[in-house]
Amino acid sequence: MNLIGNIGPGVKLVWSAIKYRKGIPRIRAARERGDYEEERQAIADITSEWLDYLIKAYDMHYEIVGRENIPEGPCVFIANHQAYCDIIGLIAATRGKQVGFIAKEEFRKTPLMGQWITDMRGLFIHRGNSRDSLKTIQEGVELLKQGFSLVIFPEGKRSCGPGLDEFKAGSFKLATRAKVPVVPVTIDGTYHMFEDHNDTITPGQSAKLTIHPPIPTADMSRAEQAELPDQVREIIRNALPGKGEGYIRVFD
Repeated sequence: MNLIGNIGPGVKLVWSAIKYRKGIPRIRAARERGDYEEERQAIADITSEWLDYLIKAYDMHYEIVGRENIPEGPCVFIANHQAYCDIIGLIAATRGKQVGFIAKEEFRKTPLMGQWITDMRGLFIHRGNSRDSLKTIQEGVELLKQGFSLVIFPEGKRSCGPGLDEFKAGSFKLATRAKVPVVPVTIDGTYHMFEDHNDTITPGQSAKLTIHPPIPTADMSRAEQAELPDQVREIIRNALPGKGEGYIRVFD
């Protein structure tokens, strides 16, 4: 990583996290009251403000296709994972809707970020620990039943390029156990914003996110559930230039 080149962008990111924490008390107050509707609205409002700041600060350009496919109620957004900037892109794609992210356990102790993920109703998953992973999935199911929406990257890591890895079937249990729709999202080009430039934030880059029609899971048979990971991967793959062929950085 280019530490010197990321000093300026890093300061902006930290400042944004501090600046928009002013809205956290609203989220926590609603959570304490059990007012989930107000909590979801508060999360959506705060993340939208944060998004506007970051897009302007880093001169990011996201083309969003298929926003009309976002369902009204809770759902699980399933996306390929090219880059760190996928998170900003997905907030842009779902603007106005609360979304929490399933993040790897290592982020729990990251200053500001770990608490931000928790406040936005995100969860942490311990890769390689099946017992802890199942516990996280069950916590996610409960959140979905309460009306919160979640995002998960079933590849389990960034590709840092145009390649598409296999999807882990366990990721789909969030939706099938909660009986909520799966919404496939194709992310294309976010790796140009950071990973493609010696891990340096590079202003002026563009990416495209395609939101596909939701797939209901409430009445799925076990056979259909077993086919779901491949079905969603194919939907996402078909919207990628080159059909997801390309390099994948394996060390992430």
